[in-house]
Amino acid sequence: MMLLHTLDKVLQEGWDDVFAQKRTLARAREHAIGLTCCFGRRTISRTICAMGRQNQDWSADYKIYSRSPWKEDELFDPVITEYLKRYPRGYINVAFDDTMTPKQGKKIKDAFWQRDPMSPPFHVNLIWGLRFAQASMLFSHYHEGNFDARAIPLRFWDAPALRKPGKRASEEKKKHYKEMKKTHNLSVLFLAQMRNVRKSLDDHGAYDRKMLSSVDGSLCNQTIFKGELDRTEIIARCRKDARLCFPAPPGSRRKYGQVKFTPEDVRQDETIPWETARIHFGGAWRPIRYKEVNKVYWQRGAGRKELRLIVIAPQPYKLSRNSRTNYRKPSYQLSTDTTGPVTPLIQAYFDRLQIEVNNREEKDILGVGQAQVWSEQSVSRQPAFAVAVYSMLLLASIKAYGPGRTDDYIPLPKWRKNARRPSILDLITLVRKDINETQNSGYADRNIPQNTAMYAYT
Repeated sequence: MMLLHTLDKVLQEGWDDVFAQKRTLARAREHAIGLTCCFGRRTISRTICAMGRQNQDWSADYKIYSRSPWKEDELFDPVITEYLKRYPRGYINVAFDDTMTPKQGKKIKDAFWQRDPMSPPFHVNLIWGLRFAQASMLFSHYHEGNFDARAIPLRFWDAPALRKPGKRASEEKKKHYKEMKKTHNLSVLFLAQMRNVRKSLDDHGAYDRKMLSSVDGSLCNQTIFKGELDRTEIIARCRKDARLCFPAPPGSRRKYGQVKFTPEDVRQDETIPWETARIHFGGAWRPIRYKEVNKVYWQRGAGRKELRLIVIAPQPYKLSRNSRTNYRKPSYQLSTDTTGPVTPLIQAYFDRLQIEVNNREEKDILGVGQAQVWSEQSVSRQPAFAVAVYSMLLLASIKAYGPGRTDDYIPLPKWRKNARRPSILDLITLVRKDINETQNSGYADRNIPQNTAMYAYT
């Protein structure tokens, strides 16, 4: 089975109800293949050249993103269908994170100055760009064999910041800005998207299953923990100095216990024994030491909602076989699940790292955010379309060859010998190879790799 045929089938069946017209669906499929096979920057002009339409009117290719009536969320529906088919029981693990893409134009809608996450801690740098929020479903492939977990994007939406009024703005505008900050911030946006994902799961028949949302430390706040989420649990990385407590003793007029403690205090407390869980990370099943303190209160963050504190011991690692053993930093998590087993929560925390892989591959390899568009709809829809193409490519590889790296892929270089799963570069290379070897690919021009090389400067 060729990856190209599987990808085309996934696009045809998964996106059939997304676009209003068949010709728009056909053009979207062509853009998906052309965007995948482009060389260099992933702009719409290079996608047009890849499809062999560089001498035709290009307005219809841009109107897909600026005028065509389709919804970004519906592009990811095949991911939910495949997840529920593969994993019919247990938590539905979804990871949430935000990312940014640098831009040049100062007239681009929703672009703003933001902190560069790669800047050193002693010198904060700023970048002009767009901010996006992403949700990815965590496919636990380690239950199918000796494979690592993989995150496949489920949502990708624009997350602009609120415009701050200038120095000469009226007091009324400044007051309105302070009020709007409470309802228009990143935490509120993530909370709304958690409800949106929960509704999509219900629409796909997963009403009886709980969703487990894995978030990082920036979302470990009162907006997330105090928000009303139906059939959704949260596990979040928290600060080591968060002030926690137990409920006040029965009969007391107090709500919170007077004795405060921090996650770091729990880690150093020798009276609380370490326990062991078997977790898959780093390509193998490994024993993880942890401590658990259940039904605690976080007064400033969650109020009277009972939480579970999980402290993970520093993990040992070696840079080489004969080097000394080093240890990573300890980790602390707070979860709203106080009744279920603790192992799935710890496993979800380790699997969440895969969404960082998504952010890197989407921007560095598939060029999310590189398209030069200024239309208000295109600014947010084109990156979402590119991420949906990335999802469909990962989904097609699983359907065609499974989660592992088989002999169907191009042989690895000599310096890469232990790759258990295909990288996104492996998938793109195989799609280009399939197009060259297919006599009738069903697209405008099947010589896509040659076209992209010829027009790589556009």
